[in-house]
Amino acid sequence: MAFSVSMATTSKSLHTLASKVLDALKELYPTPATNLVAGTPWQLLCATILSAQCTDKRVNMLTPALFTRWPGPSEMATATLEELEPMIKPAGFYHNKAKNILGAARRVVEVFHGTVPSTLADLMTLPGVARKTANVVLWGAFGINEGLAVDTHVKRISFRLGLTEAKDPQRVEQDLLPLFPREEWGNVNHRMVWFGRDVCTARSPACPTCTMHGFCARNGL
Repeated sequence: MAFSVSMATTSKSLHTLASKVLDALKELYPTPATNLVAGTPWQLLCATILSAQCTDKRVNMLTPALFTRWPGPSEMATATLEELEPMIKPAGFYHNKAKNILGAARRVVEVFHGTVPSTLADLMTLPGVARKTANVVLWGAFGINEGLAVDTHVKRISFRLGLTEAKDPQRVEQDLLPLFPREEWGNVNHRMVWFGRDVCTARSPACPTCTMHGFCARNGL
């Protein structure tokens, strides 16, 4: 799904709000980065697949042994489900995740000659890779801002702040893209993830001490 980013269709008040949000996030997190530990695009792809409905901390506990045994897609493509599943079981949903990782490895080897593709369209042909995962890999591995990854934190925070009224992640992304400079899209995701874990948590947001308290719409709170 391709998004057309039109600045003209977004209200001035939303741009003002987004600017305030970005300034606050930059002040809180001057050097944003993903928590996932990965040394190559392939390893980031695997870690991101494993992180679905799992904490980054737990994923980082699993991946050293995983990447030691199968460091790249060519090695992973030779693995079996029986070998892989026990190693990733603590990440949850390990049956599907194992199938997706093996399928992605084999497609990378067979179609992309062993190199993780660096376009959104190609990444999304890999098993287990939807738009969010593709955006994470594009920015984290290649420094490409093709879109803005919308996970549970980004979805929750952007709604609470009043940046979007949408619930569907793709619609949320479509609403957010024109509000932030393209060069900031990847880091907006990282900063909102940190903010969602530290301050604007799902169950107990720290509203009274939040630096955005003065302009947050507090939707749903």
